[in-house]
Amino acid sequence: MPFHFWLPGAMAAPTPVSAYLHAAAMVKAGVFLVARLAPGFAETAPWKPTILVLGTLTMLLGASRALRQHDLKLLLAYGTVSQLGLLTLLVGQGSRDVLLAGLGLLLAHALYKSALFLTVGIIDHDTGTRDLRVLSGLGRTRRRLAVIAGLAAASMAGVPLFAGFAAKETALDALLHGDALDVATLVAIVLGVALTAAYAWRFWWGAFATKDGVPDRRCDHADPHIELAPGLLAAGGLVLGIGFSALDALLARHADLAPSTLEKPLHLAGWHGFGVPLGLSVLALALGALVVVVGRRLAGRPIPAEETRRTIDARDSYVVLVRATERLSVAAARATQSGSLPVYLMTILFVFAAATATTLITGAPWNVELRVWDEPAQGAIGLLIVAATVLTLRSRRRLKAVVLSGVVGYGVATLFALQGAPDLALTQFLVETVTLVVVVLVLRRLPSHFTGTVSSKRRRRVHLLTGVVVGTLMAVLTVVAAGAREAAPVSELFAAASKLAGGENIVNVTLVDLRAWDTMGEIAVLVVAATGVTSLLFLRRRTRAMPRLSDPSADSPVWAMAPADPGAGPPRARPGAGSRTDPSVAAVAASAGLLNVVQNQAGGAGTARRAEQWLVAENTLAPERRSILLEVVVRLIFHTVLVLSVYLLWAGHDVPGGGFAGGLVAGLAFTIRYLAGGRYELGEAAPVGAGLVIGLGLVIAVGTGLAGAVVGDAVLQGGSWKPEIPLLGPLKLYSSTLFDVGVYLVVVGVVLDVLRSFGSEIDRQVDEETHGRRPTVQAAPTQDTPS
Repeated sequence: MPFHFWLPGAMAAPTPVSAYLHAAAMVKAGVFLVARLAPGFAETAPWKPTILVLGTLTMLLGASRALRQHDLKLLLAYGTVSQLGLLTLLVGQGSRDVLLAGLGLLLAHALYKSALFLTVGIIDHDTGTRDLRVLSGLGRTRRRLAVIAGLAAASMAGVPLFAGFAAKETALDALLHGDALDVATLVAIVLGVALTAAYAWRFWWGAFATKDGVPDRRCDHADPHIELAPGLLAAGGLVLGIGFSALDALLARHADLAPSTLEKPLHLAGWHGFGVPLGLSVLALALGALVVVVGRRLAGRPIPAEETRRTIDARDSYVVLVRATERLSVAAARATQSGSLPVYLMTILFVFAAATATTLITGAPWNVELRVWDEPAQGAIGLLIVAATVLTLRSRRRLKAVVLSGVVGYGVATLFALQGAPDLALTQFLVETVTLVVVVLVLRRLPSHFTGTVSSKRRRRVHLLTGVVVGTLMAVLTVVAAGAREAAPVSELFAAASKLAGGENIVNVTLVDLRAWDTMGEIAVLVVAATGVTSLLFLRRRTRAMPRLSDPSADSPVWAMAPADPGAGPPRARPGAGSRTDPSVAAVAASAGLLNVVQNQAGGAGTARRAEQWLVAENTLAPERRSILLEVVVRLIFHTVLVLSVYLLWAGHDVPGGGFAGGLVAGLAFTIRYLAGGRYELGEAAPVGAGLVIGLGLVIAVGTGLAGAVVGDAVLQGGSWKPEIPLLGPLKLYSSTLFDVGVYLVVVGVVLDVLRSFGSEIDRQVDEETHGRRPTVQAAPTQDTPS
């Protein structure tokens, strides 16, 4: 209650599916959740009354609806609703013995309810109907099936010696010794068991009894082998009831997690002897028989016209509630949603400021120990951050604002370094650098200046006041929260925990070992976010690989400047721009041994490149975009940066670094290749698709976690391997390092995906928009080509 009506509506599924759904699968998820929460919440004031009210209403409502059904599957479906209410009462009570009874009933319910649903399927298959009003005589023609259904129905009703009886008997015995709420729960269970016995009899009588005035139903497709599955399940209910003590120890392991309220714990057994619990069971069965007798007498009574009014229906009530909620949400949205992002943001900040100020004023006394700085350099960096922030807000140029915001990020990273957090500082520096590059790439598609109307003085004053108030409250809240700690911080245990994990770098060990689940979720979110953002640029399809020199489009120059007019032809190099053919650049390059100076046919100085190239795709760049200095530097440091990234990956367990930092460094190596040589250079530097790298990283990270479950006791459980390497001696390898390799590959793949999207794809779009059919590259003059 009140979300029970979906269960009978699921009866459109085939009977085996219904048996699985109602006996062992989805319907038990809520019971499992209540059982997990009960030991911790049972002592809270609202828990037991809430469980008692909802469980009792669900149990009685489901049972009463089951007594009015003519479809055997619907009868069992509403019976399942009733049994779920009973199970909620038992597992939610919170004590050890009642929880043990609930676990026993959970197992018994799976046996008898699956047997009954399969029985209905056999009846429907053999007779073509499930309507108990037209079924008659099956008890004579399908005796074995009638016995099977009788055994299952007896267990559901709580007849002695069956599994259902053993579980309910234990619950009644435990509740007899409880408080007033437990006694109320006991009374509710007795009523529920009485109604359960009544609809259990209605099911068996309606399916197999011979009814007056109803012709016997023929079984045209009877197959004795089809009774094997429900027969085993029904017999299991009887065997389990007699031998429940064999499973008592297994179920008690879970029940012992809840507190015990009895001096002598109870046990599950098929027979507890004579006593008050047995008397209550007999009373419940007698009340069930009385319900059957009274119900049969009332069945033929004509219903007066005034009683035919429609009663309250949960399904219709839910629909009415949903529609009312939708109308209310529409009205609220119309009144509050103005469509203005600044208004929404101001509202959020105002509510946040009011709540924070109220907490600070009405909360506990402040215990503030304030230090302005640990060393004067921190104050200087703080002033730099403030100045850069103010200049960022006042900037009208996008590029200037981006660079200044980068200064803020680098300032924060410097504070981390001064505070003794080199790992955080390294990561912050790398993240700021990658972010700066990405944003600059995006700016190519945006106006150079911020557009829009200038805000009025009044609005700017409101924004300034809001920023000052919220910022001040956040600063005060941070200081007060830091001084409000009473218990010892958990960070004091990090050093010892890192030693146990085999590492000296607390940050890295925490990320890939102690809190590896968090890192797993973070790299998954990183992949989803990067994929979603970059997909916005690929309106047609996402190519699998980077642009390569073998592509036909590689004959067109990259980053060529737009011609002054359509007939001007390819753009000329800008004055003073360095290129391979400039005399000044040629002289410097020749003196450095980078180029061979030759005489062309006109007698002028020309250049001829050596056989090797500094960059693989350097010829694809437009001449005015070439920079020999950048190309040479990139060629010299690219592999060194990659080696540095691998070092940070493998050494991160003991020194600042790790998979995330190493992946960012490797991503920056590919970034400088792109900035120096364009999209084809990036494609040659990373010939595999970004998705493949990301996928491989996820597979390694997830595989490492699953290996921990196979080899150890839990997912992501750490392990170590200490082989002896000839000439090197012992080597320590940890599974967390392999997990860090997965993080490294994911970060590299994400950076490549961002470069492919905000770099290569934007390049392609700009070239198509600027040049249409792009001109081909003019080869640089060589010793055989006139200049």
